[in-house]
Amino acid sequence: MIRKFEQQDMDAVLDIWLQASLKAHNFIDASFWQSQVDNMRNLYLPASETYVIERQSKVRGFYSLHDDQLAALFVAPAFQAKGIGKQLLAHARAQRPVLSLAVYKDNTASCGFYLAQGFVVTHEQTDEQTGQQEYLMSSPPP
Repeated sequence: MIRKFEQQDMDAVLDIWLQASLKAHNFIDASFWQSQVDNMRNLYLPASETYVIERQSKVRGFYSLHDDQLAALFVAPAFQAKGIGKQLLAHARAQRPVLSLAVYKDNTASCGFYLAQGFVVTHEQTDEQTGQQEYLMSSPPP
């Protein structure tokens, strides 16, 4: 079940975000991600439209929209590669038919996922916070 984020989901969402970020971004020091938890809690999540997906009555993944940008899409590591990311992305595209996103170039699994879902690379840039190269991607119109 996919539903709107509720305040009671905060700890689960933050845990999923941190664990999935550490796994997907092993090319960035873990201390960076750990230092961003409070910003996620106090800035990014409150400023976004966020949805969670539940399995066995527990939050297993989420995505966040900020205007027409897919600002986050994360699945708990133990539940990755089970179709949850595709379900979340399909739900996000139902909310916003055209989406843009940024993904680290070295995050090859996520790059491949978005390309397989029809996204195209529109630009390459350097992320100011990490110094890492990232792709800007866009979904084609429906």
